[in-house]
Amino acid sequence: MLNILKKWKGNPQAANEQSIIKEELLKEEIPEHIAIIMDGNGRWAKKRALPRIAGHHEGMKVVRKITRQANELGVKVLTLYAFSTENWKRPKSEVEYIMKLPEEFLNTYLPELIEKNVQVRIMGDKNRLPAHTLRAVEKAINDTKNNDGMILNFALNYGSRAEIISAVQSIAHDVKNGQLNEDSINEEIFSNYLMTHTLKDPDLLIRTSGEIRLSNFMLWQLAYTEFWFTEVLWPDFNEENLLQAIHTYQQRGRRYGGV
Repeated sequence: MLNILKKWKGNPQAANEQSIIKEELLKEEIPEHIAIIMDGNGRWAKKRALPRIAGHHEGMKVVRKITRQANELGVKVLTLYAFSTENWKRPKSEVEYIMKLPEEFLNTYLPELIEKNVQVRIMGDKNRLPAHTLRAVEKAINDTKNNDGMILNFALNYGSRAEIISAVQSIAHDVKNGQLNEDSINEEIFSNYLMTHTLKDPDLLIRTSGEIRLSNFMLWQLAYTEFWFTEVLWPDFNEENLLQAIHTYQQRGRRYGGV
């Protein structure tokens, strides 16, 4: 399997079909929940003397490819870090452009997502999202709510620290009002107050662009997740890279603190 991937990396034609690699991967455990920090759009554009927004637009196309591939492999949840609570610090023009991308992506690819039985979800603080962004997202959520295939979960205006603080505030409120006994609070109870309470914690985290940090992403949920980092910038990330990440995941032993 590793030899096939090496050949494919040097010459995609030599692998004689992506399907061979998929078949090999499907013999082992496919991660149920994959989370991706999609990083490197700006650097991709800069390397090509293009405006940063060109990188974001190219990255949007990659979302479609990776969503399709993950769905074909039987991944149950794909969470994509699309926009963080810290990203508002970027130039206004860039932020405005990024906020148009969910609308463009969903208007273009929603029929395909519906056809492929993909359910769209969002996690993050919706209050600050522009009206046009929120309308597009809510339409996609509503139009796919009865789909029972892969969940495509966009982390949009999401920050893990804000999520955890919100959970603590809600727990404090419920304890104060007698709806929750403080002695009963444990990891399971706490997880139920998070935005991901209906989802399994990620099995595999992928981060592109060579950065090796979590950037305030799913800090609680990633406690026992396998990490895979790559130098590849997000607009260059492709199906081969996803298969490599999954292959690496399958070679690891997950002990959850045991032996």
